[in-house]
Amino acid sequence: MLRLSKLTDYATVILSHMAREADRLHGTFELAEVTGIAQPTVSKILKILTKAHVVVSVRGAKGGYALAREPGRITVATVISALEGPIALTECSASHKGCDQASGCRIQGNWHLINQKIANALESVTLADMVSPFKQPEEVYISVNQLFR
Repeated sequence: MLRLSKLTDYATVILSHMAREADRLHGTFELAEVTGIAQPTVSKILKILTKAHVVVSVRGAKGGYALAREPGRITVATVISALEGPIALTECSASHKGCDQASGCRIQGNWHLINQKIANALESVTLADMVSPFKQPEEVYISVNQLFR
Protein backbone atom coordinates (compact mmCIF):
# COMPACT_ATOMS: atom_id res chain seq x y z
CA MET A 1 0.00 0.00 0.00
CA LEU A 2 1.21 3.47 -0.82
CA ARG A 3 0.84 5.61 2.23
CA LEU A 4 1.93 9.09 3.26
CA SER A 5 2.96 9.94 6.81
CA LYS A 6 0.65 11.79 9.19
CA LEU A 7 2.95 14.83 8.96
CA THR A 8 2.44 14.99 5.20
CA ASP A 9 -1.30 14.60 5.64
CA TYR A 10 -1.30 17.36 8.27
CA ALA A 11 0.86 19.56 6.02
CA THR A 12 -1.72 19.38 3.23
CA VAL A 13 -4.47 20.30 5.70
CA ILE A 14 -2.47 23.29 6.98
CA LEU A 15 -1.47 24.44 3.51
CA SER A 16 -5.02 24.07 2.23
CA HIS A 17 -6.24 26.38 4.97
CA MET A 18 -3.48 28.85 4.14
CA ALA A 19 -4.36 28.63 0.43
CA ARG A 20 -7.97 29.64 1.14
CA GLU A 21 -6.64 32.89 2.60
CA ALA A 22 -3.36 33.21 0.72
CA ASP A 23 -3.25 37.00 0.97
CA ARG A 24 -2.44 37.12 4.69
CA LEU A 25 -0.10 35.79 7.35
CA HIS A 26 -1.13 32.83 9.51
CA GLY A 27 0.07 32.15 13.04
CA THR A 28 0.78 28.70 14.43
CA PHE A 29 -1.86 29.02 17.16
CA GLU A 30 -4.50 30.04 14.63
CA LEU A 31 -3.56 27.17 12.30
CA ALA A 32 -3.65 24.72 15.19
CA GLU A 33 -7.08 25.93 16.23
CA VAL A 34 -8.72 25.84 12.80
CA THR A 35 -7.16 22.52 11.74
CA GLY A 36 -7.36 20.67 15.04
CA ILE A 37 -3.66 19.78 14.79
CA ALA A 38 -1.56 20.25 17.94
CA GLN A 39 0.39 23.51 17.94
CA PRO A 40 3.83 21.87 18.38
CA THR A 41 3.09 19.69 15.33
CA VAL A 42 1.97 22.72 13.31
CA SER A 43 5.22 24.49 14.25
CA LYS A 44 7.30 21.45 13.27
CA ILE A 45 5.56 21.17 9.88
CA LEU A 46 5.88 24.89 9.16
CA LYS A 47 9.59 24.75 9.97
CA ILE A 48 10.04 21.92 7.45
CA LEU A 49 7.96 23.73 4.84
CA THR A 50 9.94 26.94 5.37
CA LYS A 51 13.21 25.10 4.84
CA ALA A 52 11.76 23.63 1.61
CA HIS A 53 10.64 27.14 0.45
CA VAL A 54 6.97 26.16 0.38
CA VAL A 55 6.10 28.80 2.98
CA VAL A 56 7.87 31.93 4.18
CA SER A 57 8.22 33.03 7.78
CA VAL A 58 7.78 36.64 8.88
CA ARG A 59 9.13 37.47 12.32
CA GLY A 60 7.75 40.01 14.73
CA ALA A 61 4.61 40.85 16.66
CA LYS A 62 2.53 40.84 13.49
CA GLY A 63 4.47 37.97 11.94
CA GLY A 64 3.42 34.52 10.88
CA TYR A 65 3.61 32.27 7.86
CA ALA A 66 2.49 32.72 4.27
CA LEU A 67 2.66 30.61 1.15
CA ALA A 68 5.90 31.23 -0.76
CA ARG A 69 4.00 31.20 -4.06
CA GLU A 70 0.39 31.42 -5.13
CA PRO A 71 -1.62 28.23 -4.44
CA GLY A 72 -1.80 27.36 -8.13
CA ARG A 73 2.00 27.11 -8.26
CA ILE A 74 2.51 24.79 -5.28
CA THR A 75 2.02 21.17 -6.25
CA VAL A 76 1.12 18.22 -4.07
CA ALA A 77 4.39 16.64 -5.26
CA THR A 78 6.30 19.60 -3.80
CA VAL A 79 4.58 19.16 -0.43
CA ILE A 80 5.20 15.41 -0.37
CA SER A 81 8.86 15.86 -1.33
CA ALA A 82 9.33 18.48 1.39
CA LEU A 83 8.15 16.10 4.10
CA GLU A 84 8.92 12.63 2.75
CA GLY A 85 11.90 13.19 0.48
CA PRO A 86 12.00 12.24 -3.20
CA ILE A 87 8.93 10.46 -4.56
CA ALA A 88 10.05 6.87 -5.08
CA LEU A 89 8.02 3.67 -5.00
CA THR A 90 11.04 1.39 -4.84
CA GLU A 91 14.67 1.75 -3.75
CA CYS A 92 15.84 1.78 -7.37
CA SER A 93 13.46 4.64 -8.14
CA ALA A 94 15.38 6.82 -5.70
CA SER A 95 18.89 5.42 -6.08
CA HIS A 96 20.60 2.40 -7.61
CA LYS A 97 22.80 2.13 -4.51
CA GLY A 98 19.98 0.97 -2.21
CA CYS A 99 19.18 -2.25 -4.05
CA ASP A 100 21.28 -5.41 -4.02
CA GLN A 101 19.42 -6.71 -7.10
CA ALA A 102 20.01 -3.68 -9.37
CA SER A 103 22.70 -5.28 -11.53
CA GLY A 104 20.50 -8.20 -12.62
CA CYS A 105 17.09 -6.57 -12.49
CA ARG A 106 15.17 -6.67 -15.75
CA ILE A 107 12.17 -4.60 -14.62
CA GLN A 108 14.04 -1.66 -13.14
CA GLY A 109 13.13 0.58 -16.11
CA ASN A 110 9.46 -0.28 -15.67
CA TRP A 111 9.56 0.79 -12.03
CA HIS A 112 11.01 4.10 -13.20
CA LEU A 113 8.11 4.40 -15.68
CA ILE A 114 5.54 3.74 -12.94
CA ASN A 115 7.32 6.10 -10.55
CA GLN A 116 7.38 8.85 -13.19
CA LYS A 117 3.66 8.47 -13.94
CA ILE A 118 2.81 8.82 -10.24
CA ALA A 119 5.16 11.80 -9.85
CA ASN A 120 3.54 13.45 -12.91
CA ALA A 121 0.08 12.89 -11.44
CA LEU A 122 1.13 14.48 -8.15
CA GLU A 123 2.76 17.38 -10.04
CA SER A 124 -0.53 18.00 -11.82
CA VAL A 125 -2.47 18.71 -8.60
CA THR A 126 -1.92 22.06 -6.85
CA LEU A 127 -3.04 23.59 -3.58
CA ALA A 128 -5.54 25.62 -5.61
CA ASP A 129 -7.02 22.32 -6.82
CA MET A 130 -7.12 21.00 -3.26
CA VAL A 131 -9.24 23.90 -2.03
CA SER A 132 -11.62 24.09 -4.97
CA PRO A 133 -15.01 22.49 -4.36
CA PHE A 134 -15.08 18.80 -5.22
CA LYS A 135 -17.27 17.96 -8.18
CA GLN A 136 -18.53 14.41 -8.38
CA PRO A 137 -17.84 13.05 -11.87
CA GLU A 138 -20.89 12.47 -14.00
CA GLU A 139 -22.06 8.91 -14.20
CA VAL A 140 -21.84 7.29 -17.60
CA TYR A 141 -24.38 4.65 -18.51
CA ILE A 142 -23.50 1.94 -21.00
CA SER A 143 -26.06 -0.58 -22.10
CA VAL A 144 -25.20 -4.22 -21.49
CA ASN A 145 -25.43 -4.88 -25.25
CA GLN A 146 -22.52 -2.50 -25.90
CA LEU A 147 -20.28 -4.42 -23.50
CA PHE A 148 -20.45 -7.63 -25.54
CA ARG A 149 -19.76 -6.37 -29.09
